[in-house]
Amino acid sequence: MPYPSVLRVSSGSPAERAGIVAGDALVAVNGVPPRDIIDYQQLVDGPDPLVTIQRAGLEIEVPVDKPAGTLVGMEISDALFDKVRTCDNHCEFCFIYQLPKGLRRTLYVKDDDYRLSFLYGNFTTLTRFTEADFERVITERLSPLYVSIHTTDPLLRAEMLRNRRGATSLRWLEHLLDAGVTVHGQIVLAPAINDGDRLRATLTDILLRFPKLASVGVVPLGVSKYTKEPRMRPMTKEEAREAIATVEEFSDVAQAMLGKTMVYCSDEFYLLGEMEFPPYSSYADFEQLENGVGVTRAFEREFALLERTKSAGHSGFFSSIDGAPALGYRAVRFRPKGFGQRRSAGAVSVAIVTSTYGKLALGRVFESKGQAPVDVIEVTNEFFGGNIAVTGLMSGQDVARAIATTDYDRLLLPDVCLSEGRFIDGLDARELPREVEVVPTDGASLAAALQGTTFPLIGGARG
Repeated sequence: MPYPSVLRVSSGSPAERAGIVAGDALVAVNGVPPRDIIDYQQLVDGPDPLVTIQRAGLEIEVPVDKPAGTLVGMEISDALFDKVRTCDNHCEFCFIYQLPKGLRRTLYVKDDDYRLSFLYGNFTTLTRFTEADFERVITERLSPLYVSIHTTDPLLRAEMLRNRRGATSLRWLEHLLDAGVTVHGQIVLAPAINDGDRLRATLTDILLRFPKLASVGVVPLGVSKYTKEPRMRPMTKEEAREAIATVEEFSDVAQAMLGKTMVYCSDEFYLLGEMEFPPYSSYADFEQLENGVGVTRAFEREFALLERTKSAGHSGFFSSIDGAPALGYRAVRFRPKGFGQRRSAGAVSVAIVTSTYGKLALGRVFESKGQAPVDVIEVTNEFFGGNIAVTGLMSGQDVARAIATTDYDRLLLPDVCLSEGRFIDGLDARELPREVEVVPTDGASLAAALQGTTFPLIGGARG
């Protein structure tokens, strides 16, 4: 097994003072080879850890002088040092099977690892969860976790996951909840498969069997033009409205029974169904914000108050862990290099570059706040096709096509569509035909941009 490497060492940190440098391989801490970044964090948390590194083929023991509970100052290349536990389900709705060839290699990795659920909020089906995993979760208090439920009908779940263990793996959910682990659930709703009466049965089961769930987000099936599954199709407006009615009914029941809303529809349902979003207060702590639940209401409030929404989800251990690489929802979107902020002089024309759903959501935000109309350049997702219309999946080639012939002075691009400055199709944002300002994807940042604050520029002549 190759050792993880040190990516960065913070200036002035205990690691730098000890002589550790980027490129060193991490072998052990206090004589113990860590399995993952969780082990690593616990091992280096004590005073004066002894770090074994490999450099130029030689293993060197490096004593690090630091008090207990303080940071070492190293960023490690991987979250998991042993083998990632890949998913052995073959879900017909899995989006990885709907990706075209030629994208970044990491996009094709199907993980079903509870550690990535804990660290990054990835959803796990628990079909590969074991007694040893359960013991570690309980002993080390690895909470919260995120679990894909989809349905509580054993036969239907096995069918949807195409894995016979799908029929029984939710027993682990029961055990985790009974042990006091915070768990957030997800239901991907596939038309004519697990919706309608089957959704009602699932939500009934959740209230009876899993009332300790912190939250359950119901999200619509995403279908790209690359799917080869005949049963997979986009949801209709009527089906979206039916799903909303069912979920809101059970939300009311949960509130009456348990004193919490618990079950939520993602924003996509309300946009597709052309229905009003629930009020801001109904989303409680916005525990599934990164799953598309309550995004528009949160954005609306941020836009008005110029402050960011603090989500209760994906917090805790990872928010303070020393050395974990930023992946998934927490990946670095854009690292500006040499592009300072500037303010434009005089009157300028401004347009927001966003997806189909982004345009719909912004329209509602502006209308509710009495905001003067702002031009929006809608990016149709031709790269994925199907019903893919969220901002995070905008491709570089689609953005480039949409802005190529525009003549606005300022183009505002939300950073959620970038990872380390690249779009999902691999296009570097510096290759865009026009300069864009990369704006953090929250209402406060957009409001500041519209009020004249400018953000780092990339693309066009500066590329």
